[in-house]
Amino acid sequence: MHVTAIIVAAGAGRRIGGEISKMYLLIEGRPLVLRTLDRMFSTRSVERAVLVVAADEMARCAALLRGDAALRDRPIVLQTGGATRQQSAMRGLEKLEANTDIVVIHDGARPFISAALIDRCVSGAADKGAVVVGLPARDTIKVVGDDRRIQTTLERSSLWEVQTPQVFQRGLIVAAHQQAARDGIEATDDAMVVERFGQPVFILDGERTNIKITLPEDIWLAEAMIREGRVP
Repeated sequence: MHVTAIIVAAGAGRRIGGEISKMYLLIEGRPLVLRTLDRMFSTRSVERAVLVVAADEMARCAALLRGDAALRDRPIVLQTGGATRQQSAMRGLEKLEANTDIVVIHDGARPFISAALIDRCVSGAADKGAVVVGLPARDTIKVVGDDRRIQTTLERSSLWEVQTPQVFQRGLIVAAHQQAARDGIEATDDAMVVERFGQPVFILDGERTNIKITLPEDIWLAEAMIREGRVP
């Protein structure tokens, strides 16, 4: 079974780094995007990676990879992203090799996913076709109108906060993305593309440590987790 990871890292993420994309910000001395790639290649299953980055970051990212002793010899292919996350994921799919069986799609801003969970997702996708990771919602979720008036409260027992990786059999995710593009559908994650394609998606228990670096305080939290040995 041949497994390729698509790391989606094309978003600007300027809320943290100002003129610098957050993907290149240092977390305890190592760029965020490299920490995420480290995790992919620490698994038993992932053989190859497609790193999707903004067009104006291609040269910078290529130089970063060439200069990194841990990753310079890894099979990593760079691809330019699209205008939306969905388009970026589809651009990543275009770089899959013909023998790819399973595709692991992961946010570049989640550097602490464990190798064990990635491997479980790969096994799950091989069996069921499509799996994602997530956690049961802990907070009460309300639907709020444009005027900030609460419209309804959702039943929390059936709500999950979905993370990445999201892992699929290659034929399924490619066909689902192609159909979404034809239909003009913009989905917020790859699971939604498969759901709209009419195929089931299953959820595995995620990890609280699988945080997404989005805001400045997330950098502080990530570095604290590393220093205190709380990263799986």
